[in-house]
Amino acid sequence: MEQSKRYSRQIALSEIGSLGQQKLQNAKVLVIGAGGLGCPVLQILAASGVGTLGIVDGDLVEETNLHRQLLYSIDDCGQNKVDVAAKAIQNSNAGIKTNVYPEFINESNINAIAKDYDILVDCTDTIAVRYLINDTSAYLNIPMVYASIHKFEGQISVFNYQEGPSYRCLFPEKESAPIPNCVTTGVLGVIPNTLGMLQATEVMKIILGIGSILSGRLLIYNALEISFNEIEFNKSLNQFEIGFEKGKQLALNKKQNYELNKTSFLEKCSLKNYIVIDLRENQELPKLKYKSVINIPFSEIEKHQNKFIKNQNIILFCQSGIRSKKALTLFINDGFTNVYHLQNGIQSLQLEVTT
Repeated sequence: MEQSKRYSRQIALSEIGSLGQQKLQNAKVLVIGAGGLGCPVLQILAASGVGTLGIVDGDLVEETNLHRQLLYSIDDCGQNKVDVAAKAIQNSNAGIKTNVYPEFINESNINAIAKDYDILVDCTDTIAVRYLINDTSAYLNIPMVYASIHKFEGQISVFNYQEGPSYRCLFPEKESAPIPNCVTTGVLGVIPNTLGMLQATEVMKIILGIGSILSGRLLIYNALEISFNEIEFNKSLNQFEIGFEKGKQLALNKKQNYELNKTSFLEKCSLKNYIVIDLRENQELPKLKYKSVINIPFSEIEKHQNKFIKNQNIILFCQSGIRSKKALTLFINDGFTNVYHLQNGIQSLQLEVTT
């Protein structure tokens, strides 16, 4: 490859050189989440010459993102994060290839997206999605670079690296109370950027084969104390196998169909073991007459998710199917396993409604 001035200071390092720069150019890294952690990871890897970057996120840029997600500006609000991020990367380094996936990671898409990459970078804030990433990482034998943040603290580790421990070895899966995120607890804008920088560092070390990788070690950073603490942990063969088998199932299973046609929808509405959620505003018509229907407007649905059990049978519907499909993704990303939505919304029904 033709070496440009861009990477000359990096190539000058004896641990990297021209061969190392070529390794970076050949690498394919999937960044899952283009938020507070994902933005610095993408910026640093692109600037360093990592050849192919996949960007996964179904979210839109909001003004509340701007104090910490430095890839975006006020003019980007309302646009898909992956599109804005890819454009910013191309503007900074046209030699980088970007693949964008404007969707949230779930059981149906993670294997198809992840299988073409060398490293998975977990920049999400949802526990259930982290297990999906870990399980896919374990099955595909692809390292997972993890980080999470809380207020003024953050932690980082590397999982499934050269037969090392997995995320499940450190955090065995169990039913627990919802984990707070920055929406409810707040976050100092510099924290995700600090942790994202550390994630990008681990990614580059893995690609280059240099240094000591954070496998079997959890690094904890406290910004208020300016302290780093490290916890060592071992591989649990049982927990690793659980993740590997789940990852295998994700790879082998056909894409689950979460959409209901009007016939299936009406049949399930009459069953006692289903909760049916009307995501429309109170004034929207027509109304559905079934006793199982409860009304929670789409704008409030995230506040109510923790009131439901993860394996509960839940049906979502709105007027046209747009809001219910978005809500469906929110439920799936939060670990719900039996949730569906009415395709094309209640406007597709001709029966069982009243004005």
